[in-house]
Amino acid sequence: VQGTGGSSAVSKCSAAARGYIQDRFLRLLVGRRRRRAPLVHRGYYIRARAVGHCVQDFLLKTQSHPKTQIVSLGAGFDSLYFRLKDIGLLHHTVVYEVDFPNVACQKAALIKRTKELSALVGDTGGEGLGVITFSGEDYKLLGVDLSELSELERALEEAGLDNEIPTLFIAEVVLTYMENRRSDALIQWAAERFSQACFLLYEQMHPEDPFGRVMQQHFSQMNSALNSLAQYPDCEAQQTRFFEKGWTNCSVMDMNEFFTCCTPEDEQQRMQALEPFDEYEEWHLKCSHYFVLTASKGMEPSWTPLLSNMTVPHRDGPVRMAGSITATACPMHSEVSGLRRYGHHSVLLKPNVILTTGGFGEEDGHHCRMRNFHVLIKHAGCWKAGCVKKENPDKRWDERLYHTVSCLSSSLALVVGGRTSPSSAGLGMLWLKFPETCNVSEPDDITVELVSLQPAAEPAALRWRHSTTEVIFKGEKYLFLYGGRSAIEPVLGDWCFLHTQELSCIVIPVEGPVPESRHSHSACSWKGGVLIAGGLGAAEQPLGSVFFLRELERGFQWQIVETHPPLSPRYSHTAHVHDGKLLLVGGVWFHSSSVPGVTVVDLTTGLCLDYTINVEHLEWPLMLHNHSSVFLPNEKELLLIGGGGNCFSFGTHLNPEPVLLSLSNILASH
Repeated sequence: VQGTGGSSAVSKCSAAARGYIQDRFLRLLVGRRRRRAPLVHRGYYIRARAVGHCVQDFLLKTQSHPKTQIVSLGAGFDSLYFRLKDIGLLHHTVVYEVDFPNVACQKAALIKRTKELSALVGDTGGEGLGVITFSGEDYKLLGVDLSELSELERALEEAGLDNEIPTLFIAEVVLTYMENRRSDALIQWAAERFSQACFLLYEQMHPEDPFGRVMQQHFSQMNSALNSLAQYPDCEAQQTRFFEKGWTNCSVMDMNEFFTCCTPEDEQQRMQALEPFDEYEEWHLKCSHYFVLTASKGMEPSWTPLLSNMTVPHRDGPVRMAGSITATACPMHSEVSGLRRYGHHSVLLKPNVILTTGGFGEEDGHHCRMRNFHVLIKHAGCWKAGCVKKENPDKRWDERLYHTVSCLSSSLALVVGGRTSPSSAGLGMLWLKFPETCNVSEPDDITVELVSLQPAAEPAALRWRHSTTEVIFKGEKYLFLYGGRSAIEPVLGDWCFLHTQELSCIVIPVEGPVPESRHSHSACSWKGGVLIAGGLGAAEQPLGSVFFLRELERGFQWQIVETHPPLSPRYSHTAHVHDGKLLLVGGVWFHSSSVPGVTVVDLTTGLCLDYTINVEHLEWPLMLHNHSSVFLPNEKELLLIGGGGNCFSFGTHLNPEPVLLSLSNILASH
């Protein structure tokens, strides 16, 4: 548990060094330096914002009181006191920090030998007496095990804590490491003993969904299990917990809500521009698995930093489910290697042959951008997996992610866009040529030749997380290239019609309401046009709109497809059209109470039905974002390939094998 404090201090320090948080004291308190990934920086940024927002609100609201106090539980090497003192917010506030005795002693020694820190505190020399390892006029550092409540109470009393003045308790990912009966007792003690008290809690939730399972496993392996999750799995349970333990006001929100509602727009944009970033799914999942809670009692006016001065969009109730669809592991002839990947693309070459290219995943036992092309062939009711031989392996495939592949015939496919790293320019276009063979039963039967386009034809192709969809205009086939993002533009809303022969952009007039810019949306061919659904919009907010680009006499026209109930905003899903129904599969949304399953939109009536995916037959968490899916019309089955991602600092999860969803029931019932 102490190790988690050390590693989080290193992460905060790295985030401060990159400008995510303004904190010049962290580097003095943290010994080792490591540069963390942008995703981790964002995670610690939102944590610091939430805690800072609530602490400053407490100090502001209690300004008129002659004395107030802050008790930071499990403070570790946090710099809160030094930051508040430095900006002059502690005129009449004493800060008490509590942590394990050895942590408190280390921190005390560090403060004493660091001029910048000791000068701010002003040592009064009352330390070294029992549990008080450091004592300044407005700063007391105590070495006590929080789970021993009577010792904690004695130590705080000895250090001068006053039960009658406004007191803020802070527990930033601390209580969850304690046994529930002990953390509950602490929450109740704070409410009972202090006449004017506030509590600020920041920790994890939602242990049972795929991301939650990976998160729990990580902490268990670190020997620091998250104990509160089973009993208090969500915001509602935590709120009830505080009410039952004697608190009169309590509000709580997950970190997606906090970022959207409590972070000013210009600050959101500043943070989003700090580093090249392309892990939106994991950022939003991380945020939906952490909450900030504030509770108070005896405070006049009552302390509600999560509700004051801001409008929380109505928190939608849980998504109503029309039923469930069972996921089963796909019957395979052989061990499936090479399909543990995400950000790849899969395409049906022939009714029984699926080609998967690109993405990031596992190859030869280590994680990397994928070089190998992979094929699945259905033969006698079972799938065989294998690698595709490249005729010219030295040709640049560029190991791309987030590209598209469009089959123009059974022997020709076009790769458009994609990226290597998010800071590099998008990649252009590439032909994939396959031999004309009628019956293919073994992966070895398939070879592919890569043909670069010199130059990579259209500059419009230099993008990723876009869509490329076949449309028909005046009897001719075109590829409609839409949306996505590039190294310069975080979100694109433009499009072009690629003529499939010349691969040049043709101007075709388009009228009607233009969809807002988006990436990571879905696009399907339908009635000669395209259906665009969902995606991530300009402010990194998921979209719930559905548009149909419809062929007219003189060009195309955008039409809004009204859905009811309105489609829950989502992105990073896949989509298929069958028999007048749009099927949306997986993705990421902001309802932290559930993960997206399969949504069926009736394109005639607009009726929108959500189905959960029943995963009881799978032995591993099924993460359905950055996956690919192929609809097999004869079997009315969906084959889901790959998916997953880098789960914050909890490790990378890759779905280990392809999964089948049988849709015959839900497609028949409509």
